[in-house]
Amino acid sequence: MHKTPVLTSQLLNEKAGCNLFFKCENFQKMGAFKMRGAANAILSLSEEEKQRGVVTHSSGNFAQAVSLAAQKLGVKAYIVMPENAPQVKKNAVKTYEGEIIECESTPQAREATANKIKEEKRASFFHPSNQDEVIYGNSTAAIELLEEQPNLDIILAPIGGGGLIAGTALATHYFSKKCKVIGAEPKAVDDAYRSLISGKIETNTTFATIADGLRTHLGDRNFPIIQKHVEKIICVEEDEIINAMQLIWERMKIIVEPSSAVAFAAVLKNKEEFATKNVGIIVSGGNVDVKNLPF
Repeated sequence: MHKTPVLTSQLLNEKAGCNLFFKCENFQKMGAFKMRGAANAILSLSEEEKQRGVVTHSSGNFAQAVSLAAQKLGVKAYIVMPENAPQVKKNAVKTYEGEIIECESTPQAREATANKIKEEKRASFFHPSNQDEVIYGNSTAAIELLEEQPNLDIILAPIGGGGLIAGTALATHYFSKKCKVIGAEPKAVDDAYRSLISGKIETNTTFATIADGLRTHLGDRNFPIIQKHVEKIICVEEDEIINAMQLIWERMKIIVEPSSAVAFAAVLKNKEEFATKNVGIIVSGGNVDVKNLPF
């Protein structure tokens, strides 16, 4: 892992009315926090399990993370990807020596194909967000942030599948005495927001958000952690996400993907709640198509 930097911006502090500390996982290996969970999951295996290889289904960052972590640790990685996954993502997996198995572009097909490989190869299956070892690995980003900034009042993280926010919440619970955790989610895919209200895992019927990394729903391993340790979830509109993303690009001079801008957008939307506080933001990744920017 890289110990990623924590960056600040006086201008963004003034805009938000609080002291912001950005934990920049866009500088992590393969460009996203998911490398932490993937590496920890593989490191948790026995030597015998490592020899049989690992399998996951993903069309994006987790596919790359598992492939790279497996390559670094000398483990075979089988990556189930939908046939319509972007070629650039397939190429990245191949670069990291992951073996791609294509399937139909449905959740059922992805799971069935991964289960088949798991049985045939006796490989260990990794879920991108709903697995303890992955969640624990993800938690290390917030642990590093709290080690560097122990006086944080609040940490915000975006919510998609729930693996990052669950890890962040656990880290904050065990490594800070006073810090709270707040989630941020696009209004267009507000399943986690609704899940906290209803007390059960809700799903989305539409996936129309620019934050493509946040279109997945919670799982039975991370949802109880979120219920117990996440204070609340703030939903933001698409134009608020784009505005926050553009501000980070222009003012901090760093590349972040739309999903990464959701937490900052939540701060800008609810300035009164964060006024004068020390606020940490987990910048989840920077894997964005620079030829297709929203601004």
